[in-house]
Amino acid sequence: MNKNSLAERFNDFVVLECEGSSEFYRRLASEIAEDDDLLELCLNAREGQPVPNLLLGAVHYLLLKGTDHQLQEYYPSIVKEPQKDSHLFETFKDFCFRNTSKIKNILKNKRVQTNEVRRCAYLYPIFGFIYQQTNKPLSLIEIGTSAGLQLLWDQYSYSYGNEQVYGNKDSYVHLISNVREGEVPTHLLSSIPPVNDRRGMDLHVSDLTNIEDYLWLKALIWPEHEDRLSNFEAAVKQLRLHPPHLIEGDGVGLLTEVIEEIPTDTTLCIFHTHVANQMPNTVKESLIHKVKEIGNQRDVFHIYNNMEDRNLHVDSVVNGEFKKRTVGGTDGHGRWFDWKLSNEDLA
Repeated sequence: MNKNSLAERFNDFVVLECEGSSEFYRRLASEIAEDDDLLELCLNAREGQPVPNLLLGAVHYLLLKGTDHQLQEYYPSIVKEPQKDSHLFETFKDFCFRNTSKIKNILKNKRVQTNEVRRCAYLYPIFGFIYQQTNKPLSLIEIGTSAGLQLLWDQYSYSYGNEQVYGNKDSYVHLISNVREGEVPTHLLSSIPPVNDRRGMDLHVSDLTNIEDYLWLKALIWPEHEDRLSNFEAAVKQLRLHPPHLIEGDGVGLLTEVIEEIPTDTTLCIFHTHVANQMPNTVKESLIHKVKEIGNQRDVFHIYNNMEDRNLHVDSVVNGEFKKRTVGGTDGHGRWFDWKLSNEDLA
């Protein structure tokens, strides 16, 4: 990394992530992209991490932990009536200057981890689609699972632009998303696919009974996103009822070993959302190769985005036949998704 490439990352973050989602982070990120001192600080981030999320999460984390500074007054996640004057950036920079050593430590040691529960809104119909293809209980393996919240997609309830509720109607979690393009067939939503087994793997598993891990995942939620915070809190409550099996280690490296423990009379589903952008190309290639090798032995589905583009994809090997399907675009926070699977795909 160098400061020029970091500036580009922050500018991309402004356009691709913040526009229409977070005016608060849009303001900060656009200024950070022009600030030599803060870009210098960001050079301490570990390689492969999405640096804007990491820096902004680090500051949010320290504020949530109670670090005393005027910057608290600007954060809607901390005060009921946040300041909205023109001094936000200079106050942010002063906070970073006064807490440089703590921020450096976080940049070097923390990871941006998937904690967006609402992505399950597009996973739910995908797994319904898969179950219809094989009519076998699903065995789930999530790479980059963080705390395992997305492994529990079958334990949440859902709505898609109207009052109809699908999924587990007794859940603490109710997720609302919109289908931007296309239409999800009702039959994929009307019944919950059976799940036989669920396992999540991560280089660092987040334990939501640990206050530090809990605060870090909370800090990665953008300050004015009250609905995301509400979803997160409800999902934590749901997870504590039935915690999934989580394994700490290299998910791609451990994949073959873990699959040996999965019953062969189930449909194997390997999935990851917004994680592959942190994988080196060699790791991505290894993962694709392993999925195809697994397909030589048993049916397998691979659900992912951010491998080759930002679209959601479902690759499969069923009865030895490889198919690649594109579901469509997805919002990073699950507010909307596209459904472009054709009738031929669904047959």
